[in-house]
Amino acid sequence: MTNMDGRMRRYSISFKKHIIRELEQTGTTMDLIRKKYDIRGSETIQRWVRKFGKNHLLNQVIRIETMEEKDRIKELESEIKKLKLALADSLLAQRSLEVVIDEASKEYKTDLKKSFGESVSKDSAKSSK
Repeated sequence: MTNMDGRMRRYSISFKKHIIRELEQTGTTMDLIRKKYDIRGSETIQRWVRKFGKNHLLNQVIRIETMEEKDRIKELESEIKKLKLALADSLLAQRSLEVVIDEASKEYKTDLKKSFGESVSKDSAKSSK
């Protein structure tokens, strides 16, 4: 925290703990404590609370869901899982076919990928006439 005159403010651990203790015991807001002790940073006390205090003083996000929303989330998670498995199966099948084509190319000493690609383009040229 740099002051207006360019000096850095440092607070001792005992001071920080005193501030946290005051927050916990009195229930005073962080803004009032900040003004009372002339603490400049807006998040300074929050960092102290995370480090030394009890996290119940920090703002927490609480999500409230209905049973229908929970069920829908479970359905979507299940669908994602199924799609991931289907994708993995598809990739495995593709890789298996590539290996078979490579092995067949070695066995017949030709590039089946090229041969197959040329025959497809010739067939398509004949059918377009």
